Amino acid sequence: MSRPVTRASASPWLTVVLLCIGQMMIVLDQNIVNVALPAVQRDLGLSSENLVWVVNAYVIPFGGLLLLAGRLGDLIGRKTVFLTGIALFSASSVLCGAAADETLLITARFLQGIGGAVASACVLGMVATVFSDRREQAQAIAAYSFASAGGGAVGPLLGGVLTDLLSWHWIFFINAPIGAALVLVGLRALPGDRGAGMGKGIDFLGSLLVTSGVMLLVYTVVDAERVGWGAARTLLLGSASVVLLIGFFVRQAKAAKPLLPLSLLRSRSLAAANIVQFLMIAGMFGLLFFGTLYLQRVLRYGSLQAGIGFVPIAVVIAVVSLGLSTRLITRYGRRAMLLLGLALIVGAFVMLSFARVDGAYLVDFFPAGLVMGLGFGLAAPAVMGLGMTAVAPADSGIASGLFNTTQQIGGAIGLTVLSAIVSARTNSLVAAGRTETESLAGAYQVAFLAAAGFALAALIIGMCLLRAAPSTGVNQRDAALAGQDAPAS
Repeated sequence: MSRPVTRASASPWLTVVLLCIGQMMIVLDQNIVNVALPAVQRDLGLSSENLVWVVNAYVIPFGGLLLLAGRLGDLIGRKTVFLTGIALFSASSVLCGAAADETLLITARFLQGIGGAVASACVLGMVATVFSDRREQAQAIAAYSFASAGGGAVGPLLGGVLTDLLSWHWIFFINAPIGAALVLVGLRALPGDRGAGMGKGIDFLGSLLVTSGVMLLVYTVVDAERVGWGAARTLLLGSASVVLLIGFFVRQAKAAKPLLPLSLLRSRSLAAANIVQFLMIAGMFGLLFFGTLYLQRVLRYGSLQAGIGFVPIAVVIAVVSLGLSTRLITRYGRRAMLLLGLALIVGAFVMLSFARVDGAYLVDFFPAGLVMGLGFGLAAPAVMGLGMTAVAPADSGIASGLFNTTQQIGGAIGLTVLSAIVSARTNSLVAAGRTETESLAGAYQVAFLAAAGFALAALIIGMCLLRAAPSTGVNQRDAALAGQDAPAS
């Protein structure tokens, strides 16, 4: 497959910075809303049932459109797709902030999810192809990893600050000037590319199957927390989503111009990296969600205090991702750093499983948070590098969309499974005569252990499926990395 024609940007690192700002803005928005939900509910008078749709209306289109948006980036140009997504995301953010009733807010959140998917689907693919030098490529992917992970950790803090000092409307309004600046600067600074051309064709039936299948799957997962995993509604919708996704893969095997060439999935590095990321993100969503609840509902922190509690994690992720990880990956290889990072993540969750009902932040949360930041700062760039370096540049858009889809489904499924565990354990402890606070603390401990199980499964799969390359010395590091990251049949 031929490589898309590109025009060099004013500065490769300016390209990386712009893309990472866009990614961080989108990731922030996924997490910043959670802290503001009580204020939104009070102001607009939302019921608890409708309040969850402030989140779900964004998650469902975001997860469903990533593969299609990534492929469109390969065909019509990733710059065009990225800037279009940023423009739609920013405009719909203004609608969210200006919403005076729940209908407008939920509708605008749906549009915001579409814009977020279109923008973020191509970001990793663009970041991974800015540099040909492996060290610079590793640094660029590390910056992307920080934008994604750091944005998630900073979201609760920024949400608390904006909600407490201004109002919940500003968690959306803040996206408008950032998005406008990205579009204006990006039009001139981002590398132009024509893509492979729509003449290469797009599999519309495959696009319909995978978009509807993933959307329905995400909806089923997030709805299962409310109606139950064993409910007829969950079983029916879940079965329908599986049928649609099976139909998609059957279609891809037969289509002349498939949306997702199945040959990509024959790369051991790409397939294993996506599985590992799925499990890793499933656990990390537990940290962001239940860690916040532990600080607020057990330690009795306010929203702003809870947000500040996550700052050390974001700082460690930044230091490791943007500095240490590249040097370690260059010296020891991506696989070794991925396995080390996953081992640290497992250890951090085990530490959190001992968080006490009468605990203290500096004893029960802070040390585990530092270990978690170190582990994720090492693992995230490594797993993304392992997957993306196994893909031809012309397919980097669809591979980027696949990585983002894996993240969204992993996060949705992981959070729903952990929420079900927390609910069951809380009810059990309350029935046994424990206080509400004791019951919540005990339930969160079990959830953190389950999250450790997700990370441990990722570690085992990484050890079994990702091959190590022999290292022959400092002068042959690039050769070793190239061998390590090559596709395995």
